[in-house]
Amino acid sequence: MKKITILTFVLMIGLTLLFSSSPEAASLKITEMAVTTKVVRGNPIDSVHRISSSSVRELYCFTRLVSDEEGETTVKHIWYRGNEKMGESELPVKGKKWRTYSSRVVGKGMAGDWRVDALDSEGKLLRSVKFRMN
Repeated sequence: MKKITILTFVLMIGLTLLFSSSPEAASLKITEMAVTTKVVRGNPIDSVHRISSSSVRELYCFTRLVSDEEGETTVKHIWYRGNEKMGESELPVKGKKWRTYSSRVVGKGMAGDWRVDALDSEGKLLRSVKFRMN
């Protein structure tokens, strides 16, 4: 009788853990991330580290990533100038290997230290890229 009670208890705990655990999001890994002046045929043409605000009207943050699952998920780009949030874009990821980008219009008066943070669908920081606008 004790063996049946213990076995039932262990089985109940196992089923509780199985059904109460939430499914994990697809694991994303960024293999390339760059701020660029243009994306051509799905690839960045350069990598900006320092740029004059008078030389461009728009910048792009290109991200190449891989996922451990085929399912669809998202990645979010959050653009900052200093500590001020300048914008964000939620971008779809629809395969194990994916490329995507967001963009921001820039201009005079936007000088400073910038960064773009890439977050997974759960808000976990995957990578940041920094650049300076003169």
